[in-house]
Amino acid sequence: MKKVKDFFSKLKVGFNSGMQSLDSSGKALGLTFLAALVIMVAVCVAVFFVTVKGAEEVLVPNVVGKSLEEGILEMQVKELFPKIQLRYSNKVGDEGIILEQNPPGGTITKASRYIELVVSRGVVIGQVENYVGMQLDELRMNLQTLFSGSTKPLIILDEPMYKADSSAAGTILEQDPPAGTKISDPITLSLVVSRGPTFEKTRVPMLVGMSVNDVLTQMSRSKIAFDFTAEYSPEVADSTEKTGIVVSQQQTDEFVTNYSKVSASFIFPSLPVNGNTYGIFATNLPSYPYALSIRVEAFSDGEHYNLVQFSHPGGRVTIPYAVPAGTTLVLYVEDKETARITVQ
Repeated sequence: MKKVKDFFSKLKVGFNSGMQSLDSSGKALGLTFLAALVIMVAVCVAVFFVTVKGAEEVLVPNVVGKSLEEGILEMQVKELFPKIQLRYSNKVGDEGIILEQNPPGGTITKASRYIELVVSRGVVIGQVENYVGMQLDELRMNLQTLFSGSTKPLIILDEPMYKADSSAAGTILEQDPPAGTKISDPITLSLVVSRGPTFEKTRVPMLVGMSVNDVLTQMSRSKIAFDFTAEYSPEVADSTEKTGIVVSQQQTDEFVTNYSKVSASFIFPSLPVNGNTYGIFATNLPSYPYALSIRVEAFSDGEHYNLVQFSHPGGRVTIPYAVPAGTTLVLYVEDKETARITVQ
């Protein structure tokens, strides 16, 4: 019995001693793990700051005026990278030359940065084309589109010379310099342009007795530059048969040169009739080398319609009207608004 008690007593002492030893070892292990963790975090932080350390600062080389290949090699030495944009230039033979850079040469910047380079893709055209037979307006539009990306156009249009010709008005008849001329610097292009068959004859319509609407129809059909005037009579306001008609017309030959001026006079009521106010829309336009398309549109109560469309060589233009008060009349020359009035 005593031996059994001694055995359990020794076992208890051994167990307590083991637990004390294990507890001491666990604390040491925890401290070791904690120290390792701190060291690992410190190493990671050090590596992070070494990695994100700013790139070395370098001096941007000046590559403007150099070939693209030469410029790239110079930037490569500085560990800089090109960002290239192509643009037409005005100088023959500078294709592939660097025209601009950003940031400019001499700037201090960090390595590995992109440098914007504008590189010439050469001139748009190298020689004068053949423009004979082309419409002048078409050539103007083509040249404007062609040189839209250039700082200075290579072809500048001089004020054209006009002459009568059987070709349609606005047709290019001659050019100087001729087609095939090499372009080394900006040139001035001189043109001879057709006025159209200005010496053709046209029949003069008889307007006397016609209403405003009938006259507008004749204007759209005739190659005559009518010059209208009007007298206003209160008596006519009470008449339903002779309201707003042509009462006189210039005596001319039956046939006249195209777009000759022919005068005609209306007699209008001084007060509105059937809701319409009568009058003459008059304006002065530049004198054109040939007749241009003119139209007048009427805007009233949110609606609009074409009052008349005709051709005219410019100068004084007169258009009769009979529209409700408050109507706005807008005159267009080749689809460009030139004048407007609001009928009172």
